[in-house]
Amino acid sequence: MEFFEVLRKRRSIRRFQDKKVPGELVEKLLKAAFLSPSSYNKRPWHFIVVDDKEKLWRLSKAKLGASGLATAPLAIVVTADGEKSDVWIEDASIAAEHIHLAAVALGLGSFWVQIRNRMHNEEKSAEEYVRELLDIPENYRVLCIIGVGYPAENKPPHGEEIFEWGKVSYNRFGMPFEK
Repeated sequence: MEFFEVLRKRRSIRRFQDKKVPGELVEKLLKAAFLSPSSYNKRPWHFIVVDDKEKLWRLSKAKLGASGLATAPLAIVVTADGEKSDVWIEDASIAAEHIHLAAVALGLGSFWVQIRNRMHNEEKSAEEYVRELLDIPENYRVLCIIGVGYPAENKPPHGEEIFEWGKVSYNRFGMPFEK
């Protein structure tokens, strides 16, 4: 699939077929993440692959908006060592986006569940909840969870309306960009 086609087809998919993602595709998703750039090549990330139905159900309770994980056949929890890099958020975000794009290229769907700076309930953060559930060390921060699987919904690719040329300036802010 051509790169710009992958970009246009990438949509958040939250409903999945009851079909396991084969190990070779999981490996390709992880390879895509490992190929992402990181500041000073520190590569602070650590990925937790979850396909256990009970754990997926429990992850779906991490915060409001995570319910799609209950039916996803696979989740990849994106974490990074906050002591290894002061820009772990950016590094982990790029790796997560590589997973999303690879999913589309492999015929899979995916969606992002934000964990950092979100609450599980009034007393506990979503990050603390996920850290406890998956035994994640304190120095590792949890950025997000990516639900992955074969789509059970069909969303059209992005159209031309996505290109907001008015949000682009030329040489200085506010100077219109001419295509």
